[in-house]
Amino acid sequence: MKKCEYSEQREKIVAEAIRPVATELRLIDAADFIALLRFESHGSLADLVSSAAELYFLPGTVNFGIGGNYSLDWDTEPEITLDLELKPDGVTIYAQLALGKDSAGLEINHIAFQSPSNNPDENTAFLARSLNAAKFVKSYPTALAS
Repeated sequence: MKKCEYSEQREKIVAEAIRPVATELRLIDAADFIALLRFESHGSLADLVSSAAELYFLPGTVNFGIGGNYSLDWDTEPEITLDLELKPDGVTIYAQLALGKDSAGLEINHIAFQSPSNNPDENTAFLARSLNAAKFVKSYPTALAS
C-alpha cells in the first residue's frame, strides 16, 4: 500500500482491534505454522485463523488471506507472517500479520471502503466504528477515577 499520512493511524486501529486474535494465534506452535505454510495447507491455516477470530469477531470478519511466509534461521527466533482479510461492514482490509516469539505486528496492504468519503478523517473514523461493530465484546471508554 502506498503510505500516506493516515496509514499509521489506520494500522494502529486495525492492530488494536485484532490484538486478541493475534494473541490466540501466538498460542500455536511456530513449527505447526511453518509446516502448514511449507506444504501449502491453506485450508488448515484458514481454519486456525477462523477459530482464533470466532472468539472475538462476528463470523466472516477475519479471514486467512492468500498465503503467508515464515522466517527461520539457525541463529534467530522464528517469525510467521499470515495474510489476512478483514471484512467488517462497509470496508475490506488486506493486511499481513507478523507473529514473533514475544510480539505481533500488522502491516496493511490495502483498504477498500465500500462508500468512501472525500474526507480521509471520516474514512478513518468509519474504519474504527466498523471494526468495533464487528466485535463480540465492544470497547467502551473507561471513566476517569474521581
